[in-house]
Amino acid sequence: MARVVRFHQHGGPEVLRIENVDVPRPGSGEVRIRVKALGLNRAEALLRAGTYIETPTLPSGLGLEAAGIVDAVGEGVSGVAPDDVVSIVPPISMIRWPAYGEFVVFPEHLVVRHPPSLGFEAAAALWMSHLTAYGALIDIARLQRGDFVVITAASSSVGLAAVQIAKLVGAIPVAVTRTSAKKGALLKNGATHVIASAEEDLEGRLKEIAGPDGVRVVFDAVGGSIFMPLTAAMARGGILIEYGGLSPEPTPFPLFTVLGKCLTLRGYLVHEIIGDPARLETAKAFICDGLERGVFRPVIARTFPFEEIVQAHRFLESNEQFGKIVVTI
Repeated sequence: MARVVRFHQHGGPEVLRIENVDVPRPGSGEVRIRVKALGLNRAEALLRAGTYIETPTLPSGLGLEAAGIVDAVGEGVSGVAPDDVVSIVPPISMIRWPAYGEFVVFPEHLVVRHPPSLGFEAAAALWMSHLTAYGALIDIARLQRGDFVVITAASSSVGLAAVQIAKLVGAIPVAVTRTSAKKGALLKNGATHVIASAEEDLEGRLKEIAGPDGVRVVFDAVGGSIFMPLTAAMARGGILIEYGGLSPEPTPFPLFTVLGKCLTLRGYLVHEIIGDPARLETAKAFICDGLERGVFRPVIARTFPFEEIVQAHRFLESNEQFGKIVVTI
């Protein structure tokens, strides 16, 4: 028997339960992992609350990221072997492949061997954030040396990964955060400029920083009224990639700015990368290279023991974290 986290009804963190289930056997092409650490993501809170893009059959498991040791492999698996240290690329469906458990089974193509020096906690905090940022900035926007890139919700794990990716390719990351409370930490973690959007003139500061050529790439998780100053400061032919919707406000469409500057506004989910084998392999190689060069390092906000999964989800929803929340087993 092994412990897993499930929920039998939608609701707040309190609906999460730790239950005992039989340890699953890996099927053909599958890998069973003894989990040492889990990375928590906002998507898991949305699934638990019943507001995610997937609708589970209850009771349901959840979870998108884990790291641990290979316990067993199914027929046809050749890329990993028992006792290998591995982490998990987030699956497209966490209902089909839930990660919150002492033992989990995943398809081989989502299992990555990583340097043991990375550590289980960092490995569990890596793939969702860096894959999401990679897909937007490198795969889609083709971020280049000298580009100004605006990163909103910059203190999130994805925002911090985007800063690291920008620095790796020689771009200039401009971190946008709501208040100045996290300014020092963002600068310490690689942001070239930091703007507190609730305290400063966002459009004016962006134009001051980027100059007359403007910002070519915007990576936004917020939406809402921030669209107007963001697009006003963009370069002609620039691209805004929207991957979230944190703002409760309606998001206006800046029609004349988009027309006048020939802007691209594009919605994006990391599923685009995960669901395309060729693009996923390219992404893995890029991220592993960044790890080996010491440029990529997940920022961990706080660590909780497995038994405190409810408290960990409460902290996840508090918006107080700087980086990723990790749960250890």
